[in-house]
Amino acid sequence: MTNTSASPLVGPSRPPANGTAPRQLVVFLHGYGADGADLIGLAPFFAQALPNAEFLAPNAPERCGMGFGYQWFGLTNLAPGPLAAGVRNAAPLLDAFLDDALKSRSLSYDQLALVGFSQGTMMALDRMMRRGDVAAMVGFSGKAVDSAATLPKEAKHPPVLLVHGDADPIVPFASLGEAEHALSTGGFPVETLVRPGLAHGIDQEGALRAAQFLMAHLPT
Repeated sequence: MTNTSASPLVGPSRPPANGTAPRQLVVFLHGYGADGADLIGLAPFFAQALPNAEFLAPNAPERCGMGFGYQWFGLTNLAPGPLAAGVRNAAPLLDAFLDDALKSRSLSYDQLALVGFSQGTMMALDRMMRRGDVAAMVGFSGKAVDSAATLPKEAKHPPVLLVHGDADPIVPFASLGEAEHALSTGGFPVETLVRPGLAHGIDQEGALRAAQFLMAHLPT
């Protein structure tokens, strides 16, 4: 099933497991060089804990510079400034997608959760830290591109779960502590889960903790 929102972002979706209209919305944000199909496979697992939720997994807005998949922004320069600029450039497109998705389902932002992986976690963290109007957020194997000092003071502070493998060769494991510090300094309640021996990926234990976290924080 493909999202038909007016937003230019499109991707696969899964309806609520209980067969009724959605009362919750979970949006997966994939990593660099992947697409929405890469994460929508988590939906049946998450639906066991969230039977009222619809799951969306939009493709990022740009074709990846590697020649396959999509990217939220290019990764030719991994310095903090270019990373932040890339997130800023993609953020309006993500906001438009979320606005359209909620409006078309008569849902509000406090019924929405974001789940990011890698570059998708960068996008989700930025949106949480700058707007904070969603119910909760889970980030796998990602990093924060901003510090608490740059955050809007008026933003709300929903709960965040960060999951990272300590053998990650792509996004350094130290990024977990850096993101936790930025969030907690900014006033966000943040939980972390370290996955011993896990490289750049999502394992069953991390997915289970994420599903439980969203079940605890999304309104029913």
